[in-house]
Amino acid sequence: MAGIRKRPKKNGTATYQVRWLQGGRDGTWENESFEDEDSATDFRDLVEAHGNKWPYGWIPGRGFVEPDEHPHDVPLLDFAREYVDALTSVDIRTREDYHREIKLHFSLLTHRRTDGVDIPATICNLTQRDVSAWVRTEQEGRPNPDSKGRGKKEWLRVPADPKSIRNRHGLLFCIVQSAVDSVPQLRTTNCCKGTKLPRLDHDTDEGMAFLERDEYARVAMEIKDPDARDLADWLVGTGMRWGEATALKVKDLSLASEIPSANIQRAWKKAQRGSPEAYYLGPPKTRKARRLVALSPAQVDTLRRLTAGLEPDSFVFRAAMGGPWRHANFYNRKWLPAVREAMDKGLPKRPRIHDLRHTHVAWLIAAKIPLPAIQVRLGHESIQTTVDRYGHLVRRLDAEIVAAVEAAIAVPAPRADLRVVTG
Repeated sequence: MAGIRKRPKKNGTATYQVRWLQGGRDGTWENESFEDEDSATDFRDLVEAHGNKWPYGWIPGRGFVEPDEHPHDVPLLDFAREYVDALTSVDIRTREDYHREIKLHFSLLTHRRTDGVDIPATICNLTQRDVSAWVRTEQEGRPNPDSKGRGKKEWLRVPADPKSIRNRHGLLFCIVQSAVDSVPQLRTTNCCKGTKLPRLDHDTDEGMAFLERDEYARVAMEIKDPDARDLADWLVGTGMRWGEATALKVKDLSLASEIPSANIQRAWKKAQRGSPEAYYLGPPKTRKARRLVALSPAQVDTLRRLTAGLEPDSFVFRAAMGGPWRHANFYNRKWLPAVREAMDKGLPKRPRIHDLRHTHVAWLIAAKIPLPAIQVRLGHESIQTTVDRYGHLVRRLDAEIVAAVEAAIAVPAPRADLRVVTG
């Protein structure tokens, strides 16, 4: 049996040494020291459970070490920060946002060892089980155990919404994949593959608001500022993102063409925290967001009115002082008061500014415009984005689909002559 020997120190403290005969009476004496008696007791029990032998995976003086420990292993958070710093395809604000995600959310990732003990995650020891446990923590949050249970529930960490979880998991996937692709290779597989993520439609309330034409008209009627009304009409009429529409310049317009259009070449971006300016002009959200948006005759008339006498580099949509619109000002001073007024008069929805983009798509689908054409108009990088976000609206065409099927099967198919000709 293993025993514990207390060894006092000159400073008044003590260490606790676990001693045993390796393998039994005929073995050699082995020992391991600990700073506290509880740790020594736990280790003694492990030695005895392993037949008076060193516990599997235990390295003298270090403790449990995973069998697959990599010589180039580093803490996950350090590796993640280095990965983000090395990115060349993101702007400064996006890089800051990634670092914030690492600090606030990746710090929750831990690795559960084979003995059931949780230790800090590294880029090499992270497993699929660890990632799944982290996703559950993000999804469920952490209630405050000291809350009194009355009224509003208190949280140490509020549950994350499904889209945020998917975005964070996507960043983690890329970080781990870079370890798989690195030289020397730090991992052979990506432990983020196969993670079951929460559905985007998990909530009972739909995140997007789709306005009928009369519903939008009720909101627009309450926007008293003509310039603000022009911008709202443009957003719902083109499906442009806010940052694209408010960055549009006179030189981007082709109003005399056979098919008048607006050329999307830039968008407003959030500047680095601490910068003197909160926003700056940069490229659109994705490569395919650079696009031409076809315009209706009514939109052309509006643009001619708004841009008359302006220089090519002037913004098309301008606030009261002549500068570009800022989202917060438009939302708080123009949009929100109009929505509240419309709701007081019976509007059953509370649309956001971005819901004008969703509403534009709903109107196109109702007009039987195919999803691939909508993808191009919106500037989605992938058709899958369009299908995932708006595919359910195609149900509005069910009557046409049923009619087409019925028409197709109503015409009898030609039949081969089945008569057998005998000699």
